[in-house]
This record gives sequence, structure tokens and C-alpha cells, in this order.
Amino acid sequence: MSTYYNGNINGPGRMGSYGRTGDDGPDPETVFRLTEGLLEALHAELPGLVVHGEVIMAALEEAAADGGPPNRGRIRSSLEAISIGAPAGTGSLAFTQQLVHLLEL
Repeated sequence: MSTYYNGNINGPGRMGSYGRTGDDGPDPETVFRLTEGLLEALHAELPGLVVHGEVIMAALEEAAADGGPPNRGRIRSSLEAISIGAPAGTGSLAFTQQLVHLLEL
């Protein structure tokens, strides 16, 4: 048996409800909460990367306003930029990883 981490945040079989609402995708409230946490962490740890967090929040707000899905391309690009710039062990990187898994990017 391998100990390789496969990114499954809900345990074996993806059972559990952390941030997910069945097959409808992630719970918008959870995504907003994590993005707010990411922005706070970026302001405190990596002010130069705040713009990427703001892009994510803008994409989520736009989706909430028009009732459609968020722009996954914009969000993915911003999360990748933060992942590259955030050192290991920072809150910014932890929030980024949680959003990647929650949004299944």
C-alpha cells in the first residue's frame, strides 16, 4: 500500500461534506470563506501576490452576481501564480492548496 497523497480531502471514496454539496460542485460560501482567508494570509505574508487573490475574489463575485459558474481559467492561473511564489509552510500556500482541491483544478 502506498502512502502517496492523492489530493483527496475527504478520505477514501471522497465521502464527507467538507465544502462540497454533492455533484453540484463546491459550496459557494466555503469557497468565499477560503478565498477571504487566502487574501488575509497574502496581505500578511506576501503582499506582492495579493493581486492574484483579488483576481480570484473578483471571479467568484462575478459568478455570484450573474448566477453562473466562476471562471475556472482565471482562478486556476491565479492559484498557480500563488503556488509558485508562496514558500512552503505559509498560510497562503495552505489556502491555495485547499482551494485547488475544493474546486478540483
